[in-house]
Amino acid sequence: MTALKNDRFLRALLRQPVDVTPVWMMRQAGRYLPEYRETRSQAGDFMGLCTNPDLACEVTLQPLERYPLDAAILFSDILTIPDAMGLGLYFEAGEGPKFRKPVRTEKEITALEVVKPHEDLAYVVDAVSTIRRELNGRVPLIGFSGSPWTLATYMVEGGSSRDFARCKTLMYEQPELMHQLLDVLAESVIVYLNAQIAAGAQAVQIFDTWGGSLSHSAYQEFSLAYMRKIVSGLLKENEGRPVPVILFTKGGGQWLEAIAGAGCDAIGLDWTTDIGTARQRVGGQVALQGNMDPAVLRASPARIRQEVASILESYGAGSGHIFNLGHGITPDINPEYAGAFVDAVHELSEKYHKNSN
Repeated sequence: MTALKNDRFLRALLRQPVDVTPVWMMRQAGRYLPEYRETRSQAGDFMGLCTNPDLACEVTLQPLERYPLDAAILFSDILTIPDAMGLGLYFEAGEGPKFRKPVRTEKEITALEVVKPHEDLAYVVDAVSTIRRELNGRVPLIGFSGSPWTLATYMVEGGSSRDFARCKTLMYEQPELMHQLLDVLAESVIVYLNAQIAAGAQAVQIFDTWGGSLSHSAYQEFSLAYMRKIVSGLLKENEGRPVPVILFTKGGGQWLEAIAGAGCDAIGLDWTTDIGTARQRVGGQVALQGNMDPAVLRASPARIRQEVASILESYGAGSGHIFNLGHGITPDINPEYAGAFVDAVHELSEKYHKNSN
């Protein structure tokens, strides 16, 4: 494999010295970019884009042509695993993802089998290897998956939900059945992410988008326990280099110590947690990723720069910070404002790394 020309993202994940704070954006390949919309129209629809390795590679690289980002993230969707389990994923305009065959009964859940990535999700594995080849060492490639709890919410509800009524009822009424569902999902995530790593992903992120909807005890039992299991089952090294793991629970700021104890290398923060406080709590154990409110990108470049400066100041000097948004960039953002954000991170962070090299 080609040597990395820019490895500051991987170095920061391992809390090693860097020259500036690395930056990437969740959903950096997406609808805010006109070139993405054009490629998506060629593909026909979103899943057509995800399942075509060449087009998935094209949109993965598009933001890197515009901005000096420090990482690329595989273009895919968190719901590829339940789709591969035969649930029939489709997207309804204005309503988000839906499943034709949700799982709610014991018979439906016990029938689920661990996915076979090279058979059921070969298009993702092929996309990873294609992207790595086309990146040619420019920046590292991030692979990802949804967390078992987050995947389960979509699978049981049949799509997006505001209150997770069906999923939480199953969890409280039939906890052993929910554990059975989460276990097959955890095993699937392990083999799926390991296939991505073997194909060339140099770091992986687990998106626990709906973990924050759980009570304190339920989060530990039904979300974090399974992410811990996944981390312990992942390949720790590939191509002679560590493969760092990022755990991101949206709304998980109250559980930072527990997440840091799950074996990950970095914790993703949403915008509701002060990054300086988070560093005081867990910065000796893990790197931190985040955490500007994506809505700030609707403000002027001057205001964006001000917010970047504030977050950098809160984190303070030294490595271990990967700058990101607190969740994904939204479709209404002006691409020039996203560029102002990336430039501000690099320009304003240099002084925090003067003595770390």
